[in-house]
Amino acid sequence: MAFGPDFRTYRGAPAAASAAVIDAGLRAYMLRVFNWMASGLLLTGIVAYGIANTGAIDVLYPQVQSAQGFLVHRPSGLAYLLMFAPLIFVMVLSFGVNKLSRQAAQTIFWIFAAVMGASLTNIFLVFTQTSIVSVFFICAATFAATSAWGYVTKRDLTGMGSFMIMGLFGIVIASLVNMFLHSAPLQLGISIIGVLVFTGLTAYDTQRIKTDYIQYGYANDSEMAAKRSVYDALALYLNFINLFMMMMQIMGNRNNN
Repeated sequence: MAFGPDFRTYRGAPAAASAAVIDAGLRAYMLRVFNWMASGLLLTGIVAYGIANTGAIDVLYPQVQSAQGFLVHRPSGLAYLLMFAPLIFVMVLSFGVNKLSRQAAQTIFWIFAAVMGASLTNIFLVFTQTSIVSVFFICAATFAATSAWGYVTKRDLTGMGSFMIMGLFGIVIASLVNMFLHSAPLQLGISIIGVLVFTGLTAYDTQRIKTDYIQYGYANDSEMAAKRSVYDALALYLNFINLFMMMMQIMGNRNNN
């Protein structure tokens, strides 16, 4: 669906000047998208770290006595609610991009990032903080390199993107099955495949964002551009979070307590 007139051609404007306008607008738009994504990740990290280092984490994951007599953290009902709550925000943003106002889309994104931070608090119970920081920087470097490749490559990544989306469905199904099996080898396999899938989706989404900007020309509609930048930031944000979580399963050092 086109959100505005195709601006690849301007009547009476030289092709070179038109291309320069597109390039400048594209760079500004991509910068806006990545700023939204980075801001969302920062808020998520602050919320997760803040909850993990206060008594609030005991509300989400209270300590109970296991069958072996050890004290372990178990998720409360609120923790389960927070685990699934981000899905609601994703659906609202995805299906409401043409209906929501700019302010509404931005507000929902901020709330989503905060709720996601609360839902990720448990990683501080499972993994050491040192390994969390280390894996974060590895993930950031991988994400940046893959996104840069997706931006500059001349290869059409549409086919790869479709394949990665099918792989994503496979990961979801396998993860649901493993909730009952509790198989460590299966979880490792899911994580390895997940790294490949979300790395591929990062490149695909970056190219898609670039292509959509050029094709649909919503740069001429500041309201739509603002909303689309939030939606596109959400896509990259989710790729980063999922890539990070998959890498944590592979490389993270677990707490001994």
